[in-house]
Amino acid sequence: MAQPIPVQITVVSAQDLKTLKSSLAYTLVRVEYNGAVLGDSSKTHVLPDGTAEYDFSSSFEYSPEGPNSLDILVQKPVLLTLLEVTSKDKKKPDKITPLAQAVVDLLPLLQGARSLKVLAPLYAVPASPSAKLCPEATAGLEVIVSTRELLLSATDFSSGNLLSVTVEAAYSVPDAFTADSQQNYMVCLQVPAAAEKELPLLFKNGLLKAGGEKEPFPRPKNWPVGPILAPNALNIPDSFIVGGPYEDEDGDLNKSEDKEFRTQAESSRRVVWDMETRCFLDADAVAVLQMRIAERRHWPVELCRMSTGGKGKGNKPDKKDEDKPIAFHGVAYVNMMHLLCPGVTQIRGAFRVFNYEDSEVFEKTRVQYSIFRDRRSQLSLGKERLGTSPSSKAATNKPLKEDSNAMLYSEAGTFLVMEIKLDRPLVPKRLREELAQRVQELIPPRPALAPRTEGAKKVVEDYHKRVTSVAVAILREYHELFGKQLLEQGVMDHETMEEQKRQLNYELNTSGKYFAFKEQLKYSVVKIVREKYLKTTAFETKEQLQAFLSELYVYLVDHMHMALNKLLSGEDVSPAPPPNSTSKQLLLFAREAEAIKDLKLASLFYNQRIARDQRSIQAWLDYGAFCLLYEDATKAQECFQQAVCLDPQHVQSLLLCGIACVKLRTYEEAEIFFEDACSLEPPSIIAWTLTEEIPDGSPDKPPEVEEGETPKEEAPAVQEAPQAPEPEPPPCTIFMKSVEFLMQFNSVRFVHKALAHELLSLQGGPTCAYYLALGWTYQLREDLPRWEECLREAVRIEPLNPNVWAQKGHLCYQQKDFDKAKDCYERVISFEEDAADMHFVYLRLGSIYLDEKKYARAKHIFLLACDNSASCLTWLGVGIACYRLEEMLEAEDALSEANALNNTNPEVWGYLALICLQVSAQPVPA
Repeated sequence: MAQPIPVQITVVSAQDLKTLKSSLAYTLVRVEYNGAVLGDSSKTHVLPDGTAEYDFSSSFEYSPEGPNSLDILVQKPVLLTLLEVTSKDKKKPDKITPLAQAVVDLLPLLQGARSLKVLAPLYAVPASPSAKLCPEATAGLEVIVSTRELLLSATDFSSGNLLSVTVEAAYSVPDAFTADSQQNYMVCLQVPAAAEKELPLLFKNGLLKAGGEKEPFPRPKNWPVGPILAPNALNIPDSFIVGGPYEDEDGDLNKSEDKEFRTQAESSRRVVWDMETRCFLDADAVAVLQMRIAERRHWPVELCRMSTGGKGKGNKPDKKDEDKPIAFHGVAYVNMMHLLCPGVTQIRGAFRVFNYEDSEVFEKTRVQYSIFRDRRSQLSLGKERLGTSPSSKAATNKPLKEDSNAMLYSEAGTFLVMEIKLDRPLVPKRLREELAQRVQELIPPRPALAPRTEGAKKVVEDYHKRVTSVAVAILREYHELFGKQLLEQGVMDHETMEEQKRQLNYELNTSGKYFAFKEQLKYSVVKIVREKYLKTTAFETKEQLQAFLSELYVYLVDHMHMALNKLLSGEDVSPAPPPNSTSKQLLLFAREAEAIKDLKLASLFYNQRIARDQRSIQAWLDYGAFCLLYEDATKAQECFQQAVCLDPQHVQSLLLCGIACVKLRTYEEAEIFFEDACSLEPPSIIAWTLTEEIPDGSPDKPPEVEEGETPKEEAPAVQEAPQAPEPEPPPCTIFMKSVEFLMQFNSVRFVHKALAHELLSLQGGPTCAYYLALGWTYQLREDLPRWEECLREAVRIEPLNPNVWAQKGHLCYQQKDFDKAKDCYERVISFEEDAADMHFVYLRLGSIYLDEKKYARAKHIFLLACDNSASCLTWLGVGIACYRLEEMLEAEDALSEANALNNTNPEVWGYLALICLQVSAQPVPA
């Protein structure tokens, strides 16, 4: 057992005591902790400036197993009472009168400090028999608290967490509640504590208030200690209840339709605590808390009214109190799942209170006991007893009767407003700085965007085309004037050539065609100046202008000759430009089209990949997987066979050929492909597992089920799954290895069979990966209820898996529940680890933000999508968001990128047209 550690409390001095009472002469200070008086200082004279020197030290012992344990230090402060000492007669003892009180928080001693020095404010004791006290008193006690060694190591503190629970008030309480001094309104909940213990957090002395004005915001939170002489000393420094809009709360009553009821209830009869209780959770307790939240979701918070009880002879508890029933025993169910969201540290809201029924509490929370009824020995009630000694074991064995008044909670619509807060989130959130850096990298400073070689190359090619076009037009004019026969007669003399040149110039000038030709070249020259020479500002001197014009003239003439030479030599002047999109991007475009059920467009992109490189095995396999999913098994087989032709030893292609044969029910051919794959790669787990699946001609031949049907072995997977997951993740089995491969190529039938074998082989119940794979099959069949059932189990098993929440977001999105989808997607992007399909998470979250007109958020999300995997749709999202934000230049850039990736998207062209209209409508500066 660890040795106790003394905690020394030194009251150094007092300041501004005259603000409490101008005639104050002598005082002393009493130090108390956890209900025990540690000592009184000596009587000290108050100096004219209001100061007094005490230099009084006292101490108590901290011990993990003692009365002053870690749990006590976290939630209870040191109480300091300033006492006035007066003497009227030397023969009689001095008269001591309480004057003011102060408190000192000991939490810094658990946060790595061995010593703390504070100036604790002194709060006046009301109704003092002494002179009238000044409400603006600024008196305070200078106190030093120290220990000889750390109470908690830095490692222990950093690996643990500080939990704070604040119970504000119970509203819309039953009319049977009375303001009786013998009645005590209490709230209690139990949480995991240090050293694997259960710690009950008790909130006593609720104050029943009649209807009238609402509780003010902000208002201070109170210490969880009994009544003291100076009520204001109960206020926890720098800790306030701030309230907020109902819509931003957690809990049960946060909808717009609840606002009127909440408003009326908060100005009616209510029980107010405004009390905060803290406890420290060590690393084990944090893990237990996280596990229990994932398993139970809801946490029971009990509410009741207790009689303070009488006393028998010798100040002993009255034995009749043992049989007193619990009055108004209710319970509120707090959904704690929000604390498993990345970065979330707080839950606050209104929670409905129901009558306490064992079966209902167990069904919702898996808790089999009542703290007030069955575990009263764990509660420290002081004088406010439940009728049984804390050390008595009868409390856990002898059930108490409960009255029927608890039903009044439901009738009155009672709700409890409370807050649960952690010092650090249970699940870390991706750092905001990291996201900001990624976005900053996506949008570099504008000058860096100017030097684009592709743009310069394009404008030069355009200039060549214009020169060629003008040359052909001039030649046509020449033929109309002089005909073609003169050119065929041979060499023309110089005089004739000069005369024809003069006549041609005259015709072009007088008809206006020369001006038209010049205008055709003018725009391409301007683009060369901007894109090639990057010149967009005016010249400072005429010399600079002349030098630039000379350089430009030489450049234009050289390229004019190049264009004319190509024209006269018959060379191809406009070669086909290289493709703008890569094979990987085309695959992404195809899957985007699949997501919106545009199968014709998806097929087009798959075919473009093959046309780009007909020797790409992966391109053939991907297109075959697409055909296999959408019931074109013959075409899928052709694709897989083409891949085998490209590489006869490609194991994946052979396996997929076998799978296609099974779909077409040509089992003998399937067996050949599977055996070939196994012989080529004997260690292949997937090849051998699939060959267990399809024995030739044996009674084990797979049942002839349709693609959408579920094999009989798989049917009870969800219904009969054990409730409790294994504490350690099970190893990846051969069947789940096969499932990963089969899902990649849309082999739904084989996925079902592999999952059926997986279910039969597991010892500890299905895993999260099992439910995700099974849910994937229901997703493809658009069986949303069964998909939802699978995801519910997956969340229960692995609530911190980003892939689970991504799939749940997709489900809600398909169900048109965009609020829940947004919550799921926001949770996914907050995880430190990305989900597998972040592209669609970004796309759908961005589209939700656009629908909600949250354009800045939409722009941010779409930019992240562009960084993750750019596509026409991601840049279109950026363009729409920028357009709505009236950032026209950025919108045009984004839409240009979208158009470069896919120039057949009508929405891109529509927004480009809108931008052109916006720009053309702007007034030209004078």
